[in-house]
Amino acid sequence: MKRRKPTTNTRTLLNRSKGGHKYGAKPTEVDGIKFPSKREARRYGELKLLEKGGKISALRRQVRYRLVQVVHYVADFVYIDESGVEVVEDVKGYKTPEYKAKKKLMESQHQIVIRET
Repeated sequence: MKRRKPTTNTRTLLNRSKGGHKYGAKPTEVDGIKFPSKREARRYGELKLLEKGGKISALRRQVRYRLVQVVHYVADFVYIDESGVEVVEDVKGYKTPEYKAKKKLMESQHQIVIRET
């Protein structure tokens, strides 16, 4: 029986099981700093040269920024009930983790409790 050559996906899985990066990046160290890829390490070198030459300043690495994600919830139905209260209703067969998170956000951010049917 002839052995087939592994597909890209199979190779990716094999590399990952050996501790490799899923996109084949090679960890590299420059100036005692570990980078996840040669490309990032090379860019660091370029930026350091630009900084040394006065073209850029205050170079920092791995700066974390808080992002506000734009998440929307689309109600199946919204109506005013007989007592004059607005009702937000969702018809659910299965409550996905995403739906559960959005439901909690609706309650905490808008003080709206979703009615599930």
